[in-house]
Amino acid sequence: MQNAIVSEKLGWTGVMTSLPQNTALVLIDLQKAIDHPSWGERNNHGAEENIGRLLGHWRRTSRPVVHIRHVSRFTDSTYRDGQPGVEFKDVAAPAEGEPVLTKQGASAFIGTALETLLHDHGIRDVVIAGVITNNSVEATARMAGDLGFRTTVVSDATFTFGRNDFQGRFRTADEVHAMSLANLDGEYASIRTTGEVIRSAGG
Repeated sequence: MQNAIVSEKLGWTGVMTSLPQNTALVLIDLQKAIDHPSWGERNNHGAEENIGRLLGHWRRTSRPVVHIRHVSRFTDSTYRDGQPGVEFKDVAAPAEGEPVLTKQGASAFIGTALETLLHDHGIRDVVIAGVITNNSVEATARMAGDLGFRTTVVSDATFTFGRNDFQGRFRTADEVHAMSLANLDGEYASIRTTGEVIRSAGG
């Protein structure tokens, strides 16, 4: 019942409605650091292709794109500054004029100008893709929903890695990904595929 109430409040009906022209595509932490083998086995090996499809459609239809870049405070992180991992993956390289915001924590709203940027451009709808599903993607989507943005997370344009749960049982990347999306669905965000999002964007 709570999800139904929240969904109604935020305008989610379970049917993907048309996305406004000024819907922002927010790309999270798509840097070369995420390819380091220390992360382990990932899921959604087609995510980069889908991110390229989304980015291409947003650019062709002149919609706003925001790139989020992570720079870690920790010296042992693959995302630490001053080494090749902080560079954007080729598929997500920013084009001229597309804003790039740098964060140090999980949520793209903390310590950045993201909320101000969206409000200044009259943006109420955001589409989120990138990494990691259960970390920065989920943290950003939760805050976006709480701040009143109509938020969509693209299920096949995000990915994560396997990890142990709190009881020590190993969970595969697919399981971690699915649980993270379930945490968001209907309460903080609408979960859609790349194809669904592109069709709803039109153009």
